[in-house]
Amino acid sequence: MGKRNGLWLLASAVVMCLAAVSAEAEVAVPESSRGCVSCHVKEKVAATGIEEWRHSTHAKEGVGCFDCHEADPGDADGFVHYGKRVATIVTPNDCAKCHEKESRQFQASHHANAGKILGSLDNFLGEVVEGPPAAISGCQQCHGGTVKVLANGKIDPTTWPNTGIGRINPDGSKGACSACHSRHLFSAKVARSPESCGKCHLGPDHPQKEIYDESKHGIAFYTNRDRMNLDSRSWVLGKDYSAAPTCSTCHLSATADLPVTHDPGERISWTLRPAVSKKQENWEKKRDTMKQVCVNCHNRKYADAFFTQYDITVDLYNEKFARPAGDLMKKLADAGKVTPNAFTSRIEWTYFLLWHHEGRRARHGAAMMAPDYTQWHGFFEVADRFYNELLPQAEELLPGSTAFILAQDQHKWRKGIDKGERERMKKFYEERYGK
Repeated sequence: MGKRNGLWLLASAVVMCLAAVSAEAEVAVPESSRGCVSCHVKEKVAATGIEEWRHSTHAKEGVGCFDCHEADPGDADGFVHYGKRVATIVTPNDCAKCHEKESRQFQASHHANAGKILGSLDNFLGEVVEGPPAAISGCQQCHGGTVKVLANGKIDPTTWPNTGIGRINPDGSKGACSACHSRHLFSAKVARSPESCGKCHLGPDHPQKEIYDESKHGIAFYTNRDRMNLDSRSWVLGKDYSAAPTCSTCHLSATADLPVTHDPGERISWTLRPAVSKKQENWEKKRDTMKQVCVNCHNRKYADAFFTQYDITVDLYNEKFARPAGDLMKKLADAGKVTPNAFTSRIEWTYFLLWHHEGRRARHGAAMMAPDYTQWHGFFEVADRFYNELLPQAEELLPGSTAFILAQDQHKWRKGIDKGERERMKKFYEERYGK
């Protein structure tokens, strides 16, 4: 009987848990959306989206399908669906009906302008060198592409679906809120999680997600995720959590002194994307804003010293490798040794990889406290690419072209080190490793 009673109690507990889940998912469906919900559930068309919506803050606040998908008369992608004019694409303009401040901040951000890649060297690589489908399914799914509406009113299937963060929408707005707040749950918890940023910010040229995972910040987060209170309504650092920062903590979320922002550029002082890093406009203010986040966990001297190390590392990359490499490429171009057409010679690929891959890794590693990315995935590979590929290839094309670089003090090591330095190094290894 004891065993039977135990099984009965276990079964009862399971039933109660299921009932609790069901009760949690039970929400009042707004009148304007009842037809949407009942039909989609019955026909099993995007039914899981309905279930996710039931668990959303939107549902709890009485915001339904039609509130977001209602089409304005001028919407190019609008169509009549069971007596209601709706649009498939929910744009930042639609979200702004309730989230005006958030939409305005986002529209002013670098994220919203990510679709400008469409005219860049990166896009040429995807669209032309690799081929249009590679760009459609690759580049544009992060950066965003132009969503086109065909003459028959249907959305061009080569441009949709697309949740690229800089998507150019039929209503003229830029971006996709669902890039971070995945539909139909539209959860702040999802956006606060590093994995959300990792959809785009990872890989050989911008491995912020991998860098974060390696950093002390990432280690602390994954170890203490259960204490991060990610679904808190306010989520203020120091009040709602203290275990670790996420990407969102540093770049977007609130502290005791800073409000939430949907423009991560408000806290970024350097741009690390181009061949040569540049300070942003109003960089001092942006730097001070980021430090206001840092000092929630670190004292001011620690934060100041970190940014000193960060700045001198970026300056090292700029002055020792990036500027000389750029000057060298210009010299070759002026001499007619490389053409204006990108990626048509071996050295153009070498130069691109130097700044676009290895150079970014070194800089981002320094920015986010990831020493292995700064060194072995970064500066070591920068040096290897610079000294063992770029310079020899340039000499092949134009003998003597690299002399101005090798004459600089920071490159004089190439001529060798003196006997005294060699002896000091030998002594160190003998004492350290016993041989």
